[in-house]
Amino acid sequence: MTDGKERRVRQGLIGFVCGRRSKWVVVGLWLVLLVVAAPLATKLTGAQDNDAASWLPGTAESTQVLHLSEGFRPEQIPAVVVYARDSGLTGEDRRQISEDVREIKALTAHGVRGPETRGPVYDDRTAPRAAEIFVPITMDEKGWKEIAPAVDSIRDRVGEGGDGLAVHITGPGGTSADFSEAFEGIDSTLLFAAMAVVIVMLLLTYRSLTLIVVPLIAVVVALFTSQALIYLLAEHAGLTVNGQSAGILTVLVFGAGTDYALLLVARYREELRRHEDRHEAMALALNRAGPAVLASGATVVLSMLVLLAAEMNSTRGLGPVAAIGVAVALLAMITLFPALLLVFGRWIFWPSVPHLGSPDPTARGLWARMGGRISRRPRVIWIGTALALAVLSLGLLQIRAEGIGNADAFTGKPDSIAGQEVSARYFPAGSGDPLVIVADETSNAEVRSAVAQTRGVVPDSITVPPGTRPSHDGKVLFEATMTAPSDSEAAKQTVERVRDNVHAVPDADARVGGGTAALLDMDAATTHDNLVIIPAVLAVVLLILMLLLRAVVAPLLLIGTVVLSFTAALGASALAFRHLFDYAGEATDFPLFVFVFLVALGIDYNIFLTTRIREEAAHQGTRRGVLTGLAATGAVITSAGLVLAGTFAALGTLPMVAFAEIGFAVALGVLLDTFIVRSVLVTSLFLDVGPKVWWPHRLSREDAAEHRDPVPTEPASRPGG
Repeated sequence: MTDGKERRVRQGLIGFVCGRRSKWVVVGLWLVLLVVAAPLATKLTGAQDNDAASWLPGTAESTQVLHLSEGFRPEQIPAVVVYARDSGLTGEDRRQISEDVREIKALTAHGVRGPETRGPVYDDRTAPRAAEIFVPITMDEKGWKEIAPAVDSIRDRVGEGGDGLAVHITGPGGTSADFSEAFEGIDSTLLFAAMAVVIVMLLLTYRSLTLIVVPLIAVVVALFTSQALIYLLAEHAGLTVNGQSAGILTVLVFGAGTDYALLLVARYREELRRHEDRHEAMALALNRAGPAVLASGATVVLSMLVLLAAEMNSTRGLGPVAAIGVAVALLAMITLFPALLLVFGRWIFWPSVPHLGSPDPTARGLWARMGGRISRRPRVIWIGTALALAVLSLGLLQIRAEGIGNADAFTGKPDSIAGQEVSARYFPAGSGDPLVIVADETSNAEVRSAVAQTRGVVPDSITVPPGTRPSHDGKVLFEATMTAPSDSEAAKQTVERVRDNVHAVPDADARVGGGTAALLDMDAATTHDNLVIIPAVLAVVLLILMLLLRAVVAPLLLIGTVVLSFTAALGASALAFRHLFDYAGEATDFPLFVFVFLVALGIDYNIFLTTRIREEAAHQGTRRGVLTGLAATGAVITSAGLVLAGTFAALGTLPMVAFAEIGFAVALGVLLDTFIVRSVLVTSLFLDVGPKVWWPHRLSREDAAEHRDPVPTEPASRPGG
């Protein structure tokens, strides 16, 4: 390195982070930030907005009904208490049910609107075998936080049955309570699961108990800081945070932060073998690895911000939350993490301390040997690899991303699902989750008639729920029960027919909402989001790669490999869901989330590899640069992939199928990207195409002669890095 370049490295942010005295200032500033942030971070759970509107499409008809219904009654959902005895309810059973109704009507805590309880409704007036009680629960600004306590208070009154009498609490209220309990402690569950994965992976990578402490400290500080910032924005700037985005935040910060740490440590090790002064070694490591880390972080941040274009409120809210988390993790890893490494000194690598002049283990390691083998027949290898990934992609024919019904949404069977099955045996399947219709008061009779005559609606089920105003601002509200289960495809088709019929009533301004209508609107919004966000993310990634590599061909090749990796991961996951885990289907937003995470995070490894190849190509030529780049980055990228895959797999600790599926698919995709796409497909493609990958940069012309020379089976090791 020239004296002028050395001086530039020692100046600016890198010089400040790596300074002999200023490194202490960096650590001190982050310590102060942690002291301020930690108390705020603990408040993030309380700032979550998990009410229905925070998940639904903002302009959808069901969301409009949700807002309009607030004028008639507080936002509420019904909990349905189901009693059943296959041999027929006894007189004692009926007396118990009547007593339960009397006690429930006295409940007012946790949003339970006891006085408005309806029922009991029996399946048969002469010889009933089942009965239902409908208990409305208010959904205020606390959202799900009060649902579980409300259902628990009802359960305390009705008990759990026995002696042949089954008692369950189901309906939207019961299901929401079970979802709430599933989300309970999600932050701590994912935090400890992700931390355990990181510790294990770092131990396997570094084989050093002392070294793993530093990245863990930096990642935890980044997580608390990002949570605090998001809490402040949620409280004072209107940022929407729900359980989904808060959970994914933890996984992203741990996964991305640890990846950046692994890359920097690997480059720092290299420089410690070449320089006596660890401060100079770190400055050079940051200077050389910094562009790749910054490009990787920028790719993730910008890809997450693309989610702001989504119609789904939950997807749109995830964008800034995830972007803030990754941005803070990136900042911590290029400032706090290097400063901490310098504070601790070389001994932190014990027992494998890199000393000046010690040999580079990557020069003749596994990845160097693999590169040598690939270099012999690169075209055959990349074609064969691409075909194998294409075969895996055929599993897409098995994907069922049409939504997950309540009965299939949990990895187990909570009480609400058991109750839903019991209720469906004796009552209209949609009785616990009715349609909600709002229309002009002057067209009340015509709209009611249109609803009642719609196929799939129970004709005599149209009613105004207790506690509902008869009219508000010239509008009326009523409910109707469907014959099909509310989360079924048949119910969605009924909603479409009802909407067609009521929209045809002149001047009625009728709108149809409710749980099934919300599912239908979410499907439509997700279809829109797929069409908008997926191309936008690809465009963002392609632009960053072009700017980083100053080429066109290489970025296009990399985008192609990433898309192939995504389709292969999705296809293989679909096969696993059908034939291994026996999942009924996938959420409608499953492909979108997997795409965003795989492309935004998976491109990291291609960035790490290709920036190193480009650096080496400037000194050795492209083909030798490919082999040196693979040898130098192979181990660290593999470790980073295992960490990221493990942190996403931690989503499987949650008892919800949607999270388990996202975690599995992203983890599988990261592993495919790490071990197959990056190490084999990209390497063989670059070897086959040669210097033309850098077109139109001058590198595509300057090493044309080198491209004609045979490539040695062992890559050269450049003394300067």
